[in-house]
Amino acid sequence: METKEFIFNSFKANGFLMLFLLLLMLGGTVFCFFLGNAGVIAGCFLALIWFVLLFGFVKLEPNEAVVMIFFGKYKGILKETGFFWVNPFMSKKKLSMRARNLNVNPIKVNDKVGNPILIGLVLVWKLKDTYKAMFEIDAQTMAASKPGKDGTVTYSVSKQMDAFENFVAVQSDAALRQVAGQYAYDNNVVSDAAITLRSGGDEVNVDLLNELNNRLEMAGIEIVEARINYLAYAPEIAAVMLRRQQAEAIISAREKIVEGAVSMVKMALERIEDENIIEMDSDKKAAMVSNLLVVLCADESAQPVLNTGTLYQ
Repeated sequence: METKEFIFNSFKANGFLMLFLLLLMLGGTVFCFFLGNAGVIAGCFLALIWFVLLFGFVKLEPNEAVVMIFFGKYKGILKETGFFWVNPFMSKKKLSMRARNLNVNPIKVNDKVGNPILIGLVLVWKLKDTYKAMFEIDAQTMAASKPGKDGTVTYSVSKQMDAFENFVAVQSDAALRQVAGQYAYDNNVVSDAAITLRSGGDEVNVDLLNELNNRLEMAGIEIVEARINYLAYAPEIAAVMLRRQQAEAIISAREKIVEGAVSMVKMALERIEDENIIEMDSDKKAAMVSNLLVVLCADESAQPVLNTGTLYQ
């Protein structure tokens, strides 16, 4: 989207110089009150002008900006750091261009295969286009409608930025639901090559960042970083999924145990034959294999049984 933001190029003076001139004017105003009736009238007129000129001062710190509005007409954005004096009849809406954090509480969504999950994110955002932020969304009304601690309704930078943050929070919720629905939670029901929320990592975060920037571009807000910071199954299926994960872990462990036991039995038979320790026919080998597998694959220690007769009894 094309930006309509431009730098304020109307008259602005050094704030310290204007402050010195106003002090001189104040002295002249006081002096006029000692000149009789005509001086009193002139002094009142100068006092009124002096009072109006006081509203032209503006102070800007690094990463702050002031939107200039002259009777409803946008006159530009002032970003230059320092102490200035501008037309006192201009409305000056100060904004913070600094980065801000937002921790989106976990929400319940359905992943690609329909499993309910809880997912949350943390993001870093800042204002990029002040014109869109002030005039493309109704942030000023949201900020002014929020009463202060004393109950009065006034404009302030903190309330304005809170209004932007509320807008970011709502859009972040929608973007998170959109991105989470494109991926499965893990690879249990999809192929191992597929990207999932658990294994996706940077790929999922990049998609989330792009989705957020697309949604917030109209508001002149830029997402600097967005990352998933919480991911879990919803409580109603968490217990079932835990049992499934336990079963998969047991099966995987059993596969490793059997694989190791078979290799050990094979090695034992080969060593016995190579070193001519004993001659065994097929029945003896089968019995030995059976006994070794029982010992190696059992969950508990095997209890030996002493045979006082021959191997065939």
